[in-house]
Amino acid sequence: MPTYHYRCKNCNYDFTEQQSFSDDPVTVCPKCGEEQVRKVFAAPSIEFKGSGFYRTDSGKH
Repeated sequence: MPTYHYRCKNCNYDFTEQQSFSDDPVTVCPKCGEEQVRKVFAAPSIEFKGSGFYRTDSGKH
């Protein structure tokens, strides 16, 4: 099950929730009770480095 990072715009409370893809996103802050919660998006945790990941890296066909 994916873990999502949330932050409340009202009190700046950071928290994570494990949710299914079909669950509705959290909108109410568990600390202050306001409807000011937004998902925090971050860069993906996978990086492709080195040769072999691009079409131009392959040999001639």
